[in-house]
Amino acid sequence: MSACRANRRNLRRRRAVVPVIGTALAALALSACGSGGSSGGGGQTQFVQGNGGIDVVKDASGRKAAPELSGETLQGKQLDVNKEYQGKVLVLNVWGSWCSPCRAEAAGLAKVAKDYQGKGVQFVGLNTRDPNRAPAVAFEKEFGVPYPSLYDPAGKLILRFPAGSLNPQSIPSTVFIDREGRIAGRAIKPLTEDDLRQALDPLVAEK
Repeated sequence: MSACRANRRNLRRRRAVVPVIGTALAALALSACGSGGSSGGGGQTQFVQGNGGIDVVKDASGRKAAPELSGETLQGKQLDVNKEYQGKVLVLNVWGSWCSPCRAEAAGLAKVAKDYQGKGVQFVGLNTRDPNRAPAVAFEKEFGVPYPSLYDPAGKLILRFPAGSLNPQSIPSTVFIDREGRIAGRAIKPLTEDDLRQALDPLVAEK
């Protein structure tokens, strides 16, 4: 009888652990306004861990392909990022109107996006966890955001990034994609103008 009771107890423990693991994985995949870390870039991707939550893949041959990203923008227009901006360096910024660190970096993102328009660089926002569009649209107007944002309230587009790549893991996150459509870098902190320029200049210089 004691063995049977032990088996029953073990089975109950296993059943209790499953939802906990699922919740933990979901939280790791997209933590709200978290400071993040440098995890998520393991596997075969040889990235260089930077300071302050910025990682880069200097060797282009070690970069992983970015996922297909398409959908409706905050303004209700259809946008296929991969087709529309093929051949450009992409800056994908994950943000929410409710996120204080997102507000802290917004003006700098807008300014650098304007400064790099003529250099083959395109910024795109991924707006997430805004249950309706109105606050997000107001956010764009407040900070003069000159680039489109895909409306992704459930974070489905964000979860398309491949495991083992420099995938976005917090809000805000910024992913840098080279002209060949490969993930070249990731920041998991609010970025200053200097941060953005230091990440972009090497990518713009690549042939």
